Amino acid sequence: MGTTIGMLIEDAVRTLVDTGTVIGPRPDAEALAVHLFGAGPAGSERDGVPGDREAARYLELVARRAAGVPLGHLTGVAELAGVEVAVGPGVFVPRAQSESMLAEGLRAIEGVDRPLAVDLCTGSAAIALALAHHRPRATVHAVDCDPVALEFARANSARRAALGDPPIELHQADVFAPGLLAELDGAVDLVVTNPPFMPEGAEVPAEFGVYQPHRAVFGGPDGLHVIRQVVELAARLLRPGGTLVVEHGHLHASAVPGLLGGDPRYTDVSARPDQYGWPLYAVARRGGPGPAAGS
Repeated sequence: MGTTIGMLIEDAVRTLVDTGTVIGPRPDAEALAVHLFGAGPAGSERDGVPGDREAARYLELVARRAAGVPLGHLTGVAELAGVEVAVGPGVFVPRAQSESMLAEGLRAIEGVDRPLAVDLCTGSAAIALALAHHRPRATVHAVDCDPVALEFARANSARRAALGDPPIELHQADVFAPGLLAELDGAVDLVVTNPPFMPEGAEVPAEFGVYQPHRAVFGGPDGLHVIRQVVELAARLLRPGGTLVVEHGHLHASAVPGLLGGDPRYTDVSARPDQYGWPLYAVARRGGPGPAAGS
C-alpha cells in the first residue's frame, strides 16, 4: 500500500511544527488536504492513496506554507467565525486569533436591537461580514483605503449577500481623512478594528514581513500611528456607552490600554488575551455625553 492522505497530513504537521512560526500546524495541514483532496480531519478519505502528481502537489503546498506563504494564498479563502471570504496577494489574510476580538464586539452589542457598527481597516471585510452574519439586524460600515483590499471586500460582500447575509456599507477612505463617516458621529454602538500595529523595522515571520501587505502590518516607527488615529476617530463616532475593540498584539500589551486609559473620553478600559493566552486586544467604552469638541 502506498502513502495515504492521512500519512501525508501527519508528515505535513511535522514539517510545519519544525518551522516554529506556523501557529496552527495541524489545522493548516488539514486545510491544505481539504483544499487538494477534499479530505477532512477525519473520515475514510484519509485512507485513500493519492496519485503521484497529487501527492507532489500537496507536498509543494506544505513547503510553501512552511516558507511563510499565508494559508489563504494557497487555498484562496480564509474563515473567520464561520464566515468564509476570498483572500489572496494584496489583502491581509485574517487570523484565527481575531475571532476572540470579534466575539468581544458581538458581546458588546448583545442588548442592542439594531446595532450600528463600524469596522476600520477592514481589508477583506472578514470582520465586518462576520458581524453582519451573526447580527443580521445590524448596520455595518467597513472602511479601508487600499483599492486591492476593497476589491476583495466588495467581492466578499456580494458573495455573502448571495448566500443570504445582509449587505454591508463599504467605504474606500483613509482613517485619517477629515470628517470620515461624520454622518455617524455620536451614534455608533461598536467600533472594531485590526489595524496595522507592528513597528517599522520589527523582525516578523516571512508570512507578515514578506507576503502580507506592508501597509496592513506596519504602523509607523512605534507601531501606534494608526491606532492613535483609531482612538480619535472612535471617540467621535461612538455614542455614550458605545464600545471600541482594537487588536494590538503582544508588543502593545501595555501601550494601547495605557493610551485608552489616559484618555478621559474612554472608561472601562481592559486588555484581553487571545485563545493562546497572548495579549491581543483592548476594550474601552465611550464615556461622557457625546463626542468631545474638536475630537
